[in-house]
Amino acid sequence: MPVVREFRLPDLGEGLTGAEVVRWMVEVGEVIAVDQPVVEVETAKAVVEVPCPYGGVVTARYGELGEEIAVGAPLVTVAVAAAPTEGAVPEAPAAALAAEVERPLVGYGVVESKGGRRRRVGAPAPVAAVPVAAVPVAAVPVAAVPVAVAAAPAPAAPVAPVVVPVISPLVRRLAREQGVDLAALAGSGPDGLIMRADVERAVAAKVAAPTPAAPAVAPAAQEGVVPLRGLRKAVAEKLSRSHREIPAATCWVDVDATELMALRRQLNATPGPKVSVLALLARICTVALARFPELNSSVTEDGSGIVRHSAVHLGFAAQGERGLVVPVVRGAHARSTEQLGEELGRLTEAARKGSLTPAELTGGTFTLNNYGVFGVDGSTPILNHPEAAMLGVGRIVAKPWVYGGELAVREVTQLSFTFDHRVCDGGTAGGFLRFVADCVEQPGMLLRQL
Repeated sequence: MPVVREFRLPDLGEGLTGAEVVRWMVEVGEVIAVDQPVVEVETAKAVVEVPCPYGGVVTARYGELGEEIAVGAPLVTVAVAAAPTEGAVPEAPAAALAAEVERPLVGYGVVESKGGRRRRVGAPAPVAAVPVAAVPVAAVPVAAVPVAVAAAPAPAAPVAPVVVPVISPLVRRLAREQGVDLAALAGSGPDGLIMRADVERAVAAKVAAPTPAAPAVAPAAQEGVVPLRGLRKAVAEKLSRSHREIPAATCWVDVDATELMALRRQLNATPGPKVSVLALLARICTVALARFPELNSSVTEDGSGIVRHSAVHLGFAAQGERGLVVPVVRGAHARSTEQLGEELGRLTEAARKGSLTPAELTGGTFTLNNYGVFGVDGSTPILNHPEAAMLGVGRIVAKPWVYGGELAVREVTQLSFTFDHRVCDGGTAGGFLRFVADCVEQPGMLLRQL
């Protein structure tokens, strides 16, 4: 006899307490292998596939699409085949139903008689040749069939369970999609088993029934409400906390980026990987943070102290399928400009594909926000809690500028710097921003710091 194993949502790391079901990758009755992904879930950090450590027949799934599952709560149950004893004959209770898809599900599943469909039975022996009459449906106890039900707390006192006759997954799915209560149906099959025709008749009866007049609804009640879930919920909570707890201030300056852009064109004219503007700005940030280390810090949870970080883990804003995310370049201070560009490119591509891992989205100590890609000049961003500072860069555009005492057309951008006023005062913040601006205007200054 098979042994039923329960697989629970594992700890996905980074202090996450739950995840939202995005896509089921298996069906009830499907045969799965060990470590096969069974569900795709969305955490506050990323979308990940969760593999099951058991191999066998899926007997139950817990959680509908969009439902939040807590860490440690059941995900699926799997009937794992026990080791066969010598001389034992494999059981194939579903063999008699192989010739008809709509027949009730008996045992662990049904086998499709036509090719091109997945086999939902774990029995290895071919069963299509067994005649239907060889295994009467009535001879198989209904109680022996594992039925997928939603997880629910045990009642305080024993109550008589409502037994729904076992039906095929095809009929279950049809009933679920059409909103038909199977417990209220009288099955027309053997021993009262519910068939597809029974569900279809119930659906037709619902359609034919007169719809009661809906009460008058105020216009405001008709507006759609989009629930905050997954990444959007995590972003809302984090930004709300940042705005509530951090006394942030912002300063900004217009900068002539003509020389920086000329340096980039010169670097990209030589063989080797291309250098992006973001990579050059990231290098400037790491050098500036070495001069102003108090900005590479965060305030403790209880607000009683300031944590100075020895390494610069540089976060940067990237637009992905799930919205705006902040991947983190680990050890940015120890990377060359070329290495920074390669890692920024890799993480940006992963953000576009939605394949960033939770570890790649956490642990930042300073954020670089290039909102110029959206065609805007300036912004006053909310800090990425618990970080203490963020540098923003607007679009680089040709503007009239006084250069060398004369009016000229130069490539100009605006830098904005938002900081936690608890970790430093305006003098430190202004010094950091001025140093960054000087490096943008005269990138040769970086040679003094390298």
